[in-house]
Amino acid sequence: MTHFRFLVAESETLEAREVRRASVGRSSGESYLDTLRALSPDAALDLVRPAEDGAEIPDSAGLDGYDAVFLTGSPLHVYEDSLDVRRQLDFMRAVFASGTPAFGSCAGLQVATAAAGGTVRANRRGYEAGFARRITRTSAGGGHPLLAGRPEAYDAPAIHSDEVDRLPDGALALAGNRVTAVQAAEIRYGQGVFWGVQYHPELPLAEIAAALRRQADELMEAGLAHDEGEVEAYAGRVEALHHDPSRRDAAWQLGLDAQVVDPALRSIELRNFVEHLVGPIRGRRGRG
Repeated sequence: MTHFRFLVAESETLEAREVRRASVGRSSGESYLDTLRALSPDAALDLVRPAEDGAEIPDSAGLDGYDAVFLTGSPLHVYEDSLDVRRQLDFMRAVFASGTPAFGSCAGLQVATAAAGGTVRANRRGYEAGFARRITRTSAGGGHPLLAGRPEAYDAPAIHSDEVDRLPDGALALAGNRVTAVQAAEIRYGQGVFWGVQYHPELPLAEIAAALRRQADELMEAGLAHDEGEVEAYAGRVEALHHDPSRRDAAWQLGLDAQVVDPALRSIELRNFVEHLVGPIRGRRGRG
């Protein structure tokens, strides 16, 4: 059996990428690559930046050579009519046309939604920062394999100010919470199928802590913290859990359980996607 071939599509602009690298040493796409290496050590991994002018982008035939495409999070606002957004949406439509299964986190879910005819908006309830709390399955999500192994209610790393407003026709909302109605979804469009989440199963907790620090001004403006000291104290506890998941004090202070603290449970949607969607489709394509 040949190994999987995965493509990671990063939608960060050059400026956003450099800001993130200064914070954590790598871009969102590079973080995704590291997570996928741990998940599938034998997979062949490529990175593409479809939002950038002049980027070399596989066409539908080229995309067909991959077993899966992964869309990263980013500061991209897909409801803004910009060249970056248009390029990203065109790329996602090509992924759908190729029939290659795709997975997306945060902005990745929003891109897939807009590419297939749904809508995205600024979150009317403001920031969901640090962790999405009490995510619960919908009736459609109750037996969906994307969420296999998740309890009926769970928390997950998240930091975003946009949300899916309306899913495309025929899409399934699989989970949501009080802040964001669509936390997980399945989208079928053209020849393709996409599974995605509004949260970040791909990120280590240290990168969540770094994101909170980078966005301290926005968090204070949103009323989630009074000053930078409060943001730093919160981020410090998150970072402490990254370095030592057995820190019961930090987990208790943050109100987190194993669904977030345990790296294997935190990334379960990625494993479910590979095992329950990518593998079977690969078999039907005759690649197994």
